[in-house]
Amino acid sequence: MDFELRRAREKLEKEQKERKERARLKLEREKKAKEEAKKQREAIEAAQRSRRLDAIDARHKADQEMQESLLAGGGIVFYRTLEALPFQGSGDKIKLPPSCFTELSGQGAFDKGPLHFKLSVLHQEGPSNMVDGEKESNRSTHSGVLEFTADESFVGLPPHVWRNLFPSDTPNNSFVEVRYVRLPKGTYAKLQPEGIGFAELPNQKAVLETSLRQHATLSQDDVLTVNYGELAYKLKVLELKPSSSVSVLETDIEVDIVSPDDTSAGTDQYTLKPLRFGKSESGMVEEGKYVFYKFTIDDDTRKKIVSGEKRAEVRVDSEMDGGDTSIYVSRHPLLFPTRHLHEWSSHDAGSKVVILSSKDKSVDVGTYSIGVYGFKDMTKFQVLVTLEDDSGRKVGQEATSSSSSIEVDTVQCKNCKRFIPSRSIVLHEAYCSRHSVACQHAGCGMVLRTEEARDHVHCDKCGQGLQRREMEKHMKVFHEQCSCPCGVVLENAAMVRHQASDCPLRLITCRFCGDMVQAGTSAMDVRDRMRGLSEHESICGSRTAPCDSCGRAVMLKDMDIHQIAVHQKS
Repeated sequence: MDFELRRAREKLEKEQKERKERARLKLEREKKAKEEAKKQREAIEAAQRSRRLDAIDARHKADQEMQESLLAGGGIVFYRTLEALPFQGSGDKIKLPPSCFTELSGQGAFDKGPLHFKLSVLHQEGPSNMVDGEKESNRSTHSGVLEFTADESFVGLPPHVWRNLFPSDTPNNSFVEVRYVRLPKGTYAKLQPEGIGFAELPNQKAVLETSLRQHATLSQDDVLTVNYGELAYKLKVLELKPSSSVSVLETDIEVDIVSPDDTSAGTDQYTLKPLRFGKSESGMVEEGKYVFYKFTIDDDTRKKIVSGEKRAEVRVDSEMDGGDTSIYVSRHPLLFPTRHLHEWSSHDAGSKVVILSSKDKSVDVGTYSIGVYGFKDMTKFQVLVTLEDDSGRKVGQEATSSSSSIEVDTVQCKNCKRFIPSRSIVLHEAYCSRHSVACQHAGCGMVLRTEEARDHVHCDKCGQGLQRREMEKHMKVFHEQCSCPCGVVLENAAMVRHQASDCPLRLITCRFCGDMVQAGTSAMDVRDRMRGLSEHESICGSRTAPCDSCGRAVMLKDMDIHQIAVHQKS
């Protein structure tokens, strides 16, 4: 009996224990479920609260951007996200779609003056790329507008704007935000050239002013490209006043040009090395490259040259180790004489000499440039500028009659056509006929030594007589076809004349503004063409200025006629 009671009691205790354990597990599960439900409610509430805060921040940011846009745009709000496409143009004026014209016109933007826009690169990469691409993605600049002819969803960028927004040639992202802004007129700009070549220009401010006429804005940290003929110089915008971005339309800007930080930068830019009379300089030039020098003719030197007492000689001696050079000389403002743009040249084999004498009407006081061109291989050379006594007379000697060179008792040699004293004509003709021979080519008649006559040939195109070894250089220098940047294709000799007098891209000094500018095509006005005005001078001369005598506003190109017709001034 006791055994059965003990077993019943143990069974009851076991059942009670199992019930308690199940009850405890149930309570734990219910507690855990309540905690998870609480966490889910808290997460949902946190997400809803975050969304509400983000929405508030977004509304606040949108309101702030709207206020900034209204403030920056003077009450006009315009911004578009467009895909950028490059186009060939000058200055900083972009092309926008026609829909932009409609939107801007609807807000009265054209009534508020010139249109200016802020262009910013949009960053479309993931967060992991933000550090590496942050600087490039935050790039921005400003521009004007050229026309509203771009395709919808695209914006056309000229090279200046494209390079400042996308320094790399192939950007990963070409989407930009175009935002209308109002810019103050600039009063001050500090610019820094990338190399020392810009300092060689004699009229830096005039060249810079000519370039800025094609721009509507300037932005700090932008790189401005200034063209001078075929040369291009890059200047960084260091500082602007009164703002970091300004308008350059119809305003006078004080410009400071500071020296480059690293004078070794921009080594591909041309520089002029100074020369002194009587002191030679040595150098090396690569094939197809130039090395430039400069020297100055003062008033005393000019008087000696013009009077015929002296002549200036530019001599280049090359080491003939398979290499060869040519020299080109010009007077400023033509800074860098080249194969197609120069006033004097020499292509002789061996020493090259250019002589500036009284016969050259263009010799005047000023600075002259020498361009040593590497015609073949790497060549070592020496360049020297000297003042020499004019040939055929000593210093102070009077000029003699040309007829005095033919004496009364002379006879002309039948072979070399020289006048020889009659007492020695027999011996001379016997020697001359054995050792000399006259070229039979029509128009030549050159008398050569017998050994030289074997290598004496004539160019098939121009008929010039020269040595056989000089034929290759002669063909390249005078008859090789070359293309002018204006599109004309001519032989080198004709190209020199074209770029000196006919090329629309040649640099001239405007008679009205004094700047070095491209001549352009013929003037549109027939009267201006009759006056000999270039395209630029026709436009530039249309500006008005008050007459000094009567104060009346007269066009600059008509000022001389006004002075004669109205004030009887010659």
